[in-house]
Amino acid sequence: MDKKIAITGMGIISSIGNNVEENFVSLQSGKHGISDIEMFETRHAGTIKTGEIKFSNEELVQKLQLPEDNNATRTSLLGMIAAKEAVETAGISDINQYRTGLISSTSVGGMDITEKYFYSYEDFPEKQKYIDSHDAGNSSLAIADYLGLQGLVSTISTACSSAANAIMMGAKLIKNGVLDRVIVGGTDSLSKFTLNGFNTLMILTDSYNTPFDNDRKGLNLGEAAAFIVLESEEVVKKENKKVLAYLSGYGNANDAHHQTASSENGQGAFLAMQKALNVSGLNKEDIDYINVHGTATPNNDLSEGIAMIRIFGEGQVPEFSSTKAFTGHTLAAAAGIEAVFSILAMQHRMIFPNLNFKTKMQEFDLTPVTELKEKEIHHVLSNSFGFGGNCSTLIFSRS
Repeated sequence: MDKKIAITGMGIISSIGNNVEENFVSLQSGKHGISDIEMFETRHAGTIKTGEIKFSNEELVQKLQLPEDNNATRTSLLGMIAAKEAVETAGISDINQYRTGLISSTSVGGMDITEKYFYSYEDFPEKQKYIDSHDAGNSSLAIADYLGLQGLVSTISTACSSAANAIMMGAKLIKNGVLDRVIVGGTDSLSKFTLNGFNTLMILTDSYNTPFDNDRKGLNLGEAAAFIVLESEEVVKKENKKVLAYLSGYGNANDAHHQTASSENGQGAFLAMQKALNVSGLNKEDIDYINVHGTATPNNDLSEGIAMIRIFGEGQVPEFSSTKAFTGHTLAAAAGIEAVFSILAMQHRMIFPNLNFKTKMQEFDLTPVTELKEKEIHHVLSNSFGFGGNCSTLIFSRS
């Protein structure tokens, strides 16, 4: 890349931890966060497991020290926690000192609140304040307001590739001299709407998800928020910043194959990985680890596996694992939390295990890393593929 994009801060809250350190401890110890539903009412409680964050909205409000009469949604609250940690770890004391933006992403938006009061808006007009917080952009504005950010704010919603595209957009804004630093990532809460929607698609498992296993049944939904701070070389040098990693490559493609299914030959995934490698200037042999999208659905894992073989060659695919067995599939936040996990893998020189794997898929000879493994990692390729064929790949590098 002609301009290096430095990552100087990161923040996360997920079902396996309330900050970066707690998430790392869980990844290192193999502790997953998939459990029975406790935090919202649904007829599926006790039968469908999710990656749930065990804080009520009221407890999140208290943690953030917000006024009790706020109309912030769960999506916004989770995003505020993660974005705050990212800004703090980046050592940013004056968020408006440089040209700073926020590119956030979400799929659920304010659905968790609007669905709760759907039948009472007409009878209780005071509940109508929550209608304004329904749309996707509201959570981004709420996070920016919480951070005191006065610069550019934008929202991306491209299903499960959303946060990857937010990260990509932030990098391009820096590369093209529009901004000096950007807070990028995603946030999504669990809701009845998404749970019922994915259940209707028949891609939820009745147990724990098993990525890349021959007998995989489907995914566990999860909720999370994660953000990283991208900064220009100029700001890093001027402020003598500590750099956690670099965003060295990115690519986006759409195979336009189906509304929800990936193409049989993995065309979108193939093109996204190919573009990311081209942008990075790296050779395919330089990739040390792949954090796969790995949703544990029959279609995704087959399509992604075929695409990886097309890129790297038969018997040449780098070591890989899916971390979704830890957190569940967190939709628009997925690429954000997996960006944090990719950086942690490089920092601590270890590959986090693909939990619950037992039997290799019969369609190809690919086996994920199933035990915590120490390894010198210089470049991580992270995949995120969304409904509608929207496929995105990021490459993170140590230098």
